[in-house]
Amino acid sequence: MEIFNDLLNFKIVDIIDVILVAVLLYYVYKLTKGTVAINIFIGIIIIYFVWKLTEFLEMELLTGIFGGFMKVGIIALIVVFQPEIRKFLLMVGSTNFNGRRKFLQQFKFLKTETSDATDVDVIVSACNKMAMSKTGALIVFERNNNLDFIAASGDEMNIKVTQPIIESIFFKNSPLHDGAIIINDNIVKATRVILPVNNDKSIPKRFGLRHRAAIGVTEKTDALALVVSEETGHISYFKDGEFVVFDDTNALTEIIKTDLA
Repeated sequence: MEIFNDLLNFKIVDIIDVILVAVLLYYVYKLTKGTVAINIFIGIIIIYFVWKLTEFLEMELLTGIFGGFMKVGIIALIVVFQPEIRKFLLMVGSTNFNGRRKFLQQFKFLKTETSDATDVDVIVSACNKMAMSKTGALIVFERNNNLDFIAASGDEMNIKVTQPIIESIFFKNSPLHDGAIIINDNIVKATRVILPVNNDKSIPKRFGLRHRAAIGVTEKTDALALVVSEETGHISYFKDGEFVVFDDTNALTEIIKTDLA
Protein backbone atom coordinates (compact mmCIF):
# COMPACT_ATOMS: atom_id res chain seq x y z
CA MET A 1 0.00 0.00 0.00
CA GLU A 2 2.90 2.34 0.71
CA ILE A 3 3.99 2.04 -2.91
CA PHE A 4 0.54 3.11 -4.12
CA ASN A 5 0.52 6.00 -1.68
CA ASP A 6 3.92 7.10 -3.00
CA LEU A 7 2.60 6.93 -6.57
CA LEU A 8 -0.42 9.02 -5.64
CA ASN A 9 1.85 11.61 -4.05
CA PHE A 10 4.03 11.77 -7.17
CA LYS A 11 4.39 15.44 -8.14
CA ILE A 12 5.58 17.30 -11.24
CA VAL A 13 8.77 18.16 -9.35
CA ASP A 14 9.41 14.42 -8.86
CA ILE A 15 9.02 13.81 -12.61
CA ILE A 16 11.48 16.62 -13.36
CA ASP A 17 13.83 15.15 -10.75
CA VAL A 18 13.76 11.72 -12.43
CA ILE A 19 14.30 13.24 -15.90
CA LEU A 20 17.28 15.28 -14.69
CA VAL A 21 18.85 12.22 -13.05
CA ALA A 22 18.34 10.27 -16.31
CA VAL A 23 19.99 13.06 -18.30
CA LEU A 24 22.89 13.19 -15.83
CA LEU A 25 23.42 9.42 -16.05
CA TYR A 26 23.26 9.63 -19.85
CA TYR A 27 26.04 12.23 -19.94
CA VAL A 28 28.12 10.23 -17.47
CA TYR A 29 27.74 7.18 -19.72
CA LYS A 30 28.55 9.27 -22.81
CA LEU A 31 31.74 10.61 -21.24
CA THR A 32 32.95 7.22 -20.03
CA LYS A 33 31.79 5.10 -23.00
CA GLY A 34 34.64 3.21 -24.64
CA THR A 35 37.09 3.97 -21.81
CA VAL A 36 38.38 2.01 -18.82
CA ALA A 37 36.36 4.41 -16.66
CA ILE A 38 33.08 2.76 -17.71
CA ASN A 39 34.20 -0.51 -16.08
CA ILE A 40 35.15 1.35 -12.90
CA PHE A 41 31.80 3.15 -12.93
CA ILE A 42 29.92 -0.17 -13.26
CA GLY A 43 32.04 -1.63 -10.45
CA ILE A 44 31.11 1.29 -8.15
CA ILE A 45 27.40 0.80 -8.92
CA ILE A 46 27.70 -2.92 -8.09
CA ILE A 47 29.45 -2.14 -4.78
CA TYR A 48 26.74 0.41 -3.96
CA PHE A 49 23.94 -2.13 -4.49
CA VAL A 50 25.83 -4.77 -2.51
CA TRP A 51 26.21 -2.22 0.31
CA LYS A 52 22.46 -1.52 0.29
CA LEU A 53 21.73 -5.27 0.19
CA THR A 54 23.95 -5.99 3.21
CA GLU A 55 22.33 -3.06 5.01
CA PHE A 56 18.86 -4.49 4.26
CA LEU A 57 19.92 -7.96 5.47
CA GLU A 58 21.41 -6.34 8.62
CA MET A 59 24.88 -7.77 7.98
CA GLU A 60 26.62 -5.26 10.22
CA LEU A 61 30.26 -6.16 9.49
CA LEU A 62 29.93 -6.07 5.69
CA THR A 63 27.71 -2.99 5.92
CA GLY A 64 30.40 -1.20 7.90
CA ILE A 65 33.13 -2.19 5.42
CA PHE A 66 31.17 -1.18 2.31
CA GLY A 67 29.81 1.92 4.05
CA GLY A 68 33.31 3.07 4.96
CA PHE A 69 34.46 2.47 1.39
CA MET A 70 31.57 4.52 -0.04
CA LYS A 71 32.19 7.40 2.38
CA VAL A 72 35.88 7.85 1.53
CA GLY A 73 35.41 6.70 -2.07
CA ILE A 74 34.54 10.20 -3.29
CA ILE A 75 38.21 11.19 -3.07
CA ALA A 76 39.22 8.12 -5.07
CA LEU A 77 36.51 8.92 -7.63
CA ILE A 78 37.87 12.42 -8.18
CA VAL A 79 41.35 10.98 -8.84
CA VAL A 80 40.19 8.11 -11.07
CA PHE A 81 37.66 10.12 -13.07
CA GLN A 82 39.74 13.31 -13.31
CA PRO A 83 39.76 13.42 -17.16
CA GLU A 84 36.01 12.70 -17.36
CA ILE A 85 35.17 15.25 -14.63
CA ARG A 86 37.29 17.87 -16.41
CA LYS A 87 35.56 17.19 -19.71
CA PHE A 88 32.12 17.31 -18.06
CA LEU A 89 32.86 20.64 -16.36
CA LEU A 90 34.20 22.05 -19.64
CA MET A 91 31.02 20.97 -21.37
CA VAL A 92 28.76 22.48 -18.67
CA GLY A 93 30.73 25.68 -18.15
CA SER A 94 31.52 26.40 -21.78
CA THR A 95 31.38 30.10 -22.61
CA ASN A 96 31.04 29.37 -26.30
CA PHE A 97 27.44 30.13 -27.35
CA ASN A 98 27.97 28.69 -30.83
CA GLY A 99 26.46 25.36 -29.77
CA ARG A 100 23.40 27.06 -28.34
CA ARG A 101 22.89 28.94 -31.59
CA LYS A 102 23.12 25.69 -33.52
CA PHE A 103 20.55 24.17 -31.17
CA LEU A 104 18.10 27.00 -31.87
CA GLN A 105 18.68 26.58 -35.59
CA GLN A 106 17.14 23.11 -35.34
CA PHE A 107 13.75 24.83 -35.21
CA LYS A 108 12.61 25.44 -38.76
CA PHE A 109 11.24 28.89 -38.13
CA LEU A 110 14.62 30.00 -36.79
CA LYS A 111 16.77 28.19 -39.30
CA THR A 112 18.69 30.44 -41.66
CA GLU A 113 21.53 29.97 -44.08
CA THR A 114 24.75 31.04 -42.40
CA SER A 115 27.90 32.05 -44.19
CA ASP A 116 30.19 31.19 -41.26
CA ALA A 117 29.83 27.40 -41.50
CA THR A 118 33.23 25.72 -41.63
CA ASP A 119 34.20 24.78 -45.19
CA VAL A 120 35.02 21.13 -44.56
CA ASP A 121 35.48 20.34 -48.28
CA VAL A 122 38.30 22.87 -48.56
CA ILE A 123 40.02 21.60 -45.40
CA VAL A 124 39.86 17.93 -46.44
CA SER A 125 41.08 18.88 -49.93
CA ALA A 126 44.06 20.67 -48.36
CA CYS A 127 44.75 17.60 -46.20
CA ASN A 128 44.67 15.40 -49.33
CA LYS A 129 47.26 17.58 -51.04
CA MET A 130 49.46 17.66 -47.93
CA ALA A 131 49.13 13.87 -47.63
CA MET A 132 50.52 13.44 -51.15
CA SER A 133 53.61 15.50 -50.25
CA LYS A 134 53.81 13.96 -46.75
CA THR A 135 53.43 17.34 -45.09
CA GLY A 136 52.53 16.91 -41.44
CA ALA A 137 49.43 18.73 -40.19
CA LEU A 138 47.25 18.91 -37.09
CA ILE A 139 43.87 20.66 -37.39
CA VAL A 140 41.45 21.08 -34.48
CA PHE A 141 37.78 21.97 -34.96
CA GLU A 142 36.25 23.88 -32.06
CA ARG A 143 32.67 22.95 -31.21
CA ASN A 144 30.75 23.75 -28.01
CA ASN A 145 33.70 23.84 -25.61
CA ASN A 146 35.59 27.12 -25.87
CA LEU A 147 39.25 26.38 -26.67
CA ASP A 148 40.64 29.83 -25.80
CA PHE A 149 42.59 28.33 -22.89
CA ILE A 150 44.41 26.08 -25.38
CA ALA A 151 44.64 28.66 -28.17
CA ALA A 152 46.49 30.97 -25.74
CA SER A 153 49.52 28.67 -26.02
CA GLY A 154 49.92 29.61 -29.71
CA ASP A 155 49.62 32.66 -31.93
CA GLU A 156 46.22 34.35 -32.16
CA MET A 157 44.92 34.60 -35.73
CA ASN A 158 41.77 35.69 -37.53
CA ILE A 159 42.10 34.23 -41.02
CA LYS A 160 39.31 32.90 -43.21
CA VAL A 161 39.78 29.23 -44.13
CA THR A 162 40.94 28.60 -47.69
CA GLN A 163 42.95 25.76 -49.18
CA PRO A 164 46.05 27.90 -49.89
CA ILE A 165 45.97 29.26 -46.33
CA ILE A 166 45.86 25.78 -44.77
CA GLU A 167 48.65 24.51 -47.02
CA SER A 168 50.85 27.57 -46.46
CA ILE A 169 50.50 27.31 -42.66
CA PHE A 170 51.76 23.73 -42.63
CA PHE A 171 54.42 24.24 -45.33
CA LYS A 172 57.65 22.80 -43.91
CA ASN A 173 59.55 26.10 -44.10
CA SER A 174 56.69 28.15 -42.70
CA PRO A 175 57.27 29.65 -39.23
CA LEU A 176 53.69 28.64 -38.34
CA HIS A 177 53.85 24.95 -39.28
CA ASP A 178 54.83 23.67 -35.84
CA GLY A 179 51.96 22.71 -33.55
CA ALA A 180 48.23 22.69 -34.27
CA ILE A 181 45.76 25.17 -35.69
CA ILE A 182 42.30 25.78 -34.24
CA ILE A 183 39.38 26.44 -36.58
CA ASN A 184 36.01 27.82 -35.55
CA ASP A 185 33.22 29.13 -37.82
CA ASN A 186 35.48 28.89 -40.89
CA ILE A 187 38.14 31.05 -39.22
CA VAL A 188 41.67 30.00 -38.23
CA LYS A 189 41.66 31.45 -34.71
CA ALA A 190 45.14 30.26 -33.64
CA THR A 191 48.29 28.63 -35.01
CA ARG A 192 51.32 26.97 -33.40
CA VAL A 193 49.04 25.76 -30.61
CA ILE A 194 50.43 23.31 -28.04
CA LEU A 195 47.89 20.57 -27.28
CA PRO A 196 47.71 18.22 -24.28
CA VAL A 197 49.39 14.94 -25.24
CA ASN A 198 47.96 11.54 -24.32
CA ASN A 199 50.72 9.32 -22.87
CA ASP A 200 48.69 6.12 -22.72
CA LYS A 201 51.00 3.20 -23.57
CA SER A 202 48.14 1.27 -25.18
CA ILE A 203 48.07 3.69 -28.14
CA PRO A 204 49.54 1.97 -31.25
CA LYS A 205 53.19 2.85 -31.89
CA ARG A 206 52.37 3.95 -35.44
CA PHE A 207 50.74 7.03 -33.90
CA GLY A 208 53.23 9.85 -33.38
CA LEU A 209 53.09 13.01 -31.27
CA ARG A 210 50.53 14.66 -33.58
CA HIS A 211 48.19 11.71 -33.15
CA ARG A 212 48.71 11.65 -29.38
CA ALA A 213 47.97 15.38 -29.23
CA ALA A 214 44.81 14.85 -31.28
CA ILE A 215 43.70 12.12 -28.89
CA GLY A 216 44.53 14.35 -25.91
CA VAL A 217 42.52 17.38 -27.02
CA THR A 218 39.50 15.36 -28.18
CA GLU A 219 39.24 13.35 -24.96
CA LYS A 220 39.53 16.45 -22.74
CA THR A 221 37.12 18.59 -24.80
CA ASP A 222 34.42 17.98 -27.42
CA ALA A 223 36.72 19.20 -30.21
CA LEU A 224 37.43 17.22 -33.39
CA ALA A 225 40.91 16.70 -34.84
CA LEU A 226 42.41 15.90 -38.24
CA VAL A 227 45.98 14.64 -38.53
CA VAL A 228 48.16 14.26 -41.62
CA SER A 229 51.10 11.97 -40.90
CA GLU A 230 54.50 13.30 -41.94
CA GLU A 231 55.88 9.75 -42.10
CA THR A 232 53.16 7.94 -44.04
CA GLY A 233 50.97 10.70 -45.48
CA HIS A 234 47.88 9.03 -44.00
CA ILE A 235 44.96 11.17 -42.82
CA SER A 236 43.50 10.34 -39.40
CA TYR A 237 40.35 11.66 -37.75
CA PHE A 238 39.75 11.74 -33.99
CA LYS A 239 36.63 12.31 -31.91
CA ASP A 240 36.06 11.76 -28.17
CA GLY A 241 39.65 10.58 -27.82
CA GLU A 242 39.14 7.78 -30.34
CA PHE A 243 40.25 7.08 -33.89
CA VAL A 244 37.31 7.25 -36.31
CA VAL A 245 37.37 4.84 -39.26
CA PHE A 246 36.27 6.11 -42.69
CA ASP A 247 36.29 4.56 -46.17
CA ASP A 248 37.55 7.51 -48.22
CA THR A 249 37.90 11.29 -48.11
CA ASN A 250 34.31 11.78 -49.30
CA ALA A 251 33.09 9.74 -46.34
CA LEU A 252 35.45 11.67 -44.05
CA THR A 253 34.02 14.97 -45.29
CA GLU A 254 30.47 13.84 -44.55
CA ILE A 255 31.41 12.55 -41.08
CA ILE A 256 33.03 15.87 -40.13
CA LYS A 257 30.07 17.86 -41.48
CA THR A 258 27.71 15.72 -39.41
CA ASP A 259 29.82 16.11 -36.27
CA LEU A 260 30.01 19.89 -36.73
CA ALA A 261 26.27 20.27 -37.39
